[in-house]
Amino acid sequence: MTWRGRLVPYWLLAPGLLWLVVFFVVPMYFMGELALRSGSLISGYTFDWAWSNFPDSLSGHTEQIVRSFYYAGTATLLALLIAYPLAYAIAFRAGRYKALLLFAVIAPFFTTYLIRTIAWKTILSDSSPVVSVLQTLSLVPPDGRVLATSGAVIAGLTYNFLPFMILPLYANLERLDLRLIEAAKDLYSSSRQAFLKVTLPLTMPGIVAGVLLTFIPAFGDYVNAQILGGTGQAMVGNVIQSLYLNQRNYPEAAALSFLMMALILAIVMVYIRFAGTGAFMGDEEESA
Repeated sequence: MTWRGRLVPYWLLAPGLLWLVVFFVVPMYFMGELALRSGSLISGYTFDWAWSNFPDSLSGHTEQIVRSFYYAGTATLLALLIAYPLAYAIAFRAGRYKALLLFAVIAPFFTTYLIRTIAWKTILSDSSPVVSVLQTLSLVPPDGRVLATSGAVIAGLTYNFLPFMILPLYANLERLDLRLIEAAKDLYSSSRQAFLKVTLPLTMPGIVAGVLLTFIPAFGDYVNAQILGGTGQAMVGNVIQSLYLNQRNYPEAAALSFLMMALILAIVMVYIRFAGTGAFMGDEEESA
């Protein structure tokens, strides 16, 4: 192979690497440098290796961090319970309507995230038909409300990030070899046993990808809690937003952002350690 041939892979990688450097590495550097500064907006911020910003950023925000885990985890679980049967139906039962149903899944992306969340505020308002039905079914007290509650925030998170769960599951199910399921049934497995022993294990890469793609952005979200929640539903994203825009405490905001990113990265690395990279790449043998 000539030297030009050996350079081809690097040329192919160059656009992606350049994008990561410009829009990820460089901003991360400046945010890390900001997290180690001290001072105030009036007097200015001085870089003096202020490591105390990291523990200070966590002080008093434990409740919001725990709430973020709870909201994001619940929304991810609900999204999985909704997405798996839907993706299964699209992959194996949709027939000629498969393209139409896939379009319906991604159609919300044609509307901005903020508009979709504000629409949920209208849907869950006290005078909406949805709340009236819930009150009729005694799921909500006659004088109760849904908006400005934890349920409203979780519902908004589930709806907004549901496509991120459906698409990887569908991609995984769509390329599933149906002969394996037929072979399991030929060996006297019931439909339930075939699903638990064949379909579910082979779709674990899609489940893992969907869970990560849903949980990570839901954990750092602040729009749903601000629009659909009340004062008692703030998440860690709302804390970071307040530190940046209201308190103008940029070093603590950057430090808290770094800590939350490190926490999410640790969760992903723990999974890689125990499940292997095959769960992300679709290699069933390594995942097993």
